[in-house]
Amino acid sequence: MKTALWLYLFLFIAFFDLHAQYPILTPFAISLGAAPTFIGWMMGIYSLTHLPGNLMAGPKVDKHGSRRYIMFSLTAAGIILIIQSYIHTPWELLFLRAISGFVLAFLSPACLAMLAQLSDHPVTQGKYMSGHGVVHTLASVLSPAAGAFIVASFGFSETFSSLGIILVATGLMAYFTLPKTAPAPQAQLSDGHATPAPLSGAQKTRLPFNWRYLLLPFVLACAQGILFYEIPLRNNGSASMMSTGLLFSIISLGALCTLSLLFLNKYSPMVRLLCGIILMSLSFYALATTPEAAIGIILFILGTAKGIIFPALASLFIRIGGARLGKTFALQSIATSIGSFAGPVLAGQLPDHISPFFIAFLILMAGLLFVPIKRLSPTPPLSASGPYHS
Repeated sequence: MKTALWLYLFLFIAFFDLHAQYPILTPFAISLGAAPTFIGWMMGIYSLTHLPGNLMAGPKVDKHGSRRYIMFSLTAAGIILIIQSYIHTPWELLFLRAISGFVLAFLSPACLAMLAQLSDHPVTQGKYMSGHGVVHTLASVLSPAAGAFIVASFGFSETFSSLGIILVATGLMAYFTLPKTAPAPQAQLSDGHATPAPLSGAQKTRLPFNWRYLLLPFVLACAQGILFYEIPLRNNGSASMMSTGLLFSIISLGALCTLSLLFLNKYSPMVRLLCGIILMSLSFYALATTPEAAIGIILFILGTAKGIIFPALASLFIRIGGARLGKTFALQSIATSIGSFAGPVLAGQLPDHISPFFIAFLILMAGLLFVPIKRLSPTPPLSASGPYHS
């Protein structure tokens, strides 16, 4: 549990820094002279460069453990943010966002794999994932409004510098606090679990689960990318940055409400996912058809859907991935990266008379049609030969 608490602290600081940039990146790019289409590519390139990092992260986390990759990702991302405070052209911003996407690609698979390997019981793992979601959401509740406020008060350069210094300090803290080897998962064999059999050669080389499950993180990230692209473009100026930050915080407040309902972890991850995605898709439909005055209420409901979806998604991949958690979460991150790239790029290319929110609704509903829906068997405990066992 001590490892989980330290990890939650580092994740909170990292997510706070990263989410604080959401309402200010678009105005910053505009201040550098970027066009709306270029902004779509600037936001998308961050996710596109996740791909090589995710491909490298999976097998390396399985082989070496998560600690070194968490430290590398946090420290390198902080250095890039410090450099970002001194740039003067949109192309420099595009280049730094591309590098940042690569180095941060190691963070999510490493953190999720470390959390999942702290226990071998499905409900306990689900609670750890919910804790991850709560930490993520608490940071994202405060950080968008805080980032917009800091920029309005001190300017872009000071904001990026301070966020970068905090990330570098967090990476150094991780070096002294995260264990090189984690304690063995607490065995809970009362419900008949048995140690999984060793993987065969064919199992080690092929995809560990049906590839159609990857459509879930893809469509979710694509819809979120459209949302993150569209909301900051509603207006211009510092007043708009404050308004955008508050809207992102409203989404996080909605997610926090459902993340706090820990009893939801007792239900099937697939059932929770289906319900959450349907609720999220209806929220996007409402955004496309409802007047501007109701946007806060709709975004709050969309946030509650996020709070249902993301712990359930992590639990689903733990169950279908078995002992290969590094590769499993890396594949999930790859699907998320592709969706996060496609979303803002697609939104930037749409004509004015088509609502990007309606396109997000169609993407989510289409993704549901191809997901293999079946009853999931209980998760066997993780093998004692994982990366955290000496």
